[in-house]
Amino acid sequence: MLLNFAYHASPLGELLLMWDECQELRALDFDDCDARLKCLLRRQYRSYELRCAFPPTAITDPLDAYFAGAIGSLDKIAVATAGTEFQRQVWAALRTIAPGATTSYGQLAERLGRRSASRAVGLANGTNPVAIVVPCHRVIGASGALTGYGGGLRRKQWLIDHERRHTGHSTA
Repeated sequence: MLLNFAYHASPLGELLLMWDECQELRALDFDDCDARLKCLLRRQYRSYELRCAFPPTAITDPLDAYFAGAIGSLDKIAVATAGTEFQRQVWAALRTIAPGATTSYGQLAERLGRRSASRAVGLANGTNPVAIVVPCHRVIGASGALTGYGGGLRRKQWLIDHERRHTGHSTA
């Protein structure tokens, strides 16, 4: 598989974007997490080739709008991922969590009709290759505490606070 890639500035640091020939976002992560991202991609695609390219505005414009406060603009970005059927179900469910809202792994498992699968949901959440756009940052621990995030808890908190500031959500 041939993936195009580019770096794109954000308030949280450089983002590493990867997309296919259809301009569907295949991966997004922070530039200091590129080793983790490449490991996830190897698991999903086994082999792939990267080509540096100018990022499409179909991806960068909605990202820039999101960081400027138009939180719903991320819905405009087409995403394509590999992964298992269960992972793709979890990742699709993540996109249904309202911006500024949070949910627990257990609540997300229940939403998927798999009440006892909170650990599996957590694992799928942790292997999400498309940070921010597939908002794994909106999933928190059952106690309401922030839990693991590949980009770091500081960024997770920033994303949640940013969304709440621009959507009016004030609690989990």
